[in-house]
Amino acid sequence: MSESAQIIEALKRTLKTRGLTYRDLAAKVGLSEASIKRVFSEETFTLERLERMCVAIGVSMSELVRIATDSREARSQYLSLEQEQLLAGDQQLLACFYLLLNGRSSAEIQERMDLTERGLRELYVKLDASRLIELQPRLKVRLRVGPVITWRSDGPVHRVYERQVKAEFLQSEFQDAQEALHFRSAELSEASTRILIRKLEQMVRDFGELATLDVELPAAEKHNVALLVALRPWVFSMFHGLRSAKSELR
Repeated sequence: MSESAQIIEALKRTLKTRGLTYRDLAAKVGLSEASIKRVFSEETFTLERLERMCVAIGVSMSELVRIATDSREARSQYLSLEQEQLLAGDQQLLACFYLLLNGRSSAEIQERMDLTERGLRELYVKLDASRLIELQPRLKVRLRVGPVITWRSDGPVHRVYERQVKAEFLQSEFQDAQEALHFRSAELSEASTRILIRKLEQMVRDFGELATLDVELPAAEKHNVALLVALRPWVFSMFHGLRSAKSELR
């Protein structure tokens, strides 16, 4: 795939993760929906037109190029077992790595974690030695992974923090404007279950795309958000109790 085609694909993904259609984009840039579709299908983008579209959907051209580059380089979302073990065994190092993943500067990390410059450098040296980052002059950092990490379900980080994360995450009424909790239970076929799993996996991918888009925004314009996705065969224990009660009556 050519570089221009990768940029166009990145633009399409950005539209999707922003929840925008070609019709929405057409209204924002003053073109007809048919014209927008033709531009995408024929790839007849001028720099001026591409810039107008970027402004319309709230992403800079440099961010769009970076998304396309990240997709081409396919920076790993998974860490090695040794890297996970290192982070699981050092809470401060894990916190530092998390802030880096979210685009925080060295100054912001120092303030957030109450670190001296020497203390921050020591953490960076450990992350650099494990090939999670590339430490550059003047405490500049380039991530070698991310920005969204998928932790091993049976890995060391998951084992150390799983119980704590679940307990803390669910300690909410989920009533605020930026909170949502939905629970549904029904009898579904195997085919329907597979469809739902694919949709959930797409939602997780969308979460990663949005995190990538927002990673370089100033800290004041974003906040920590967590997404919990789960689906499994399950029967409410109430039914087991009903079955036992019925058996006792016989």
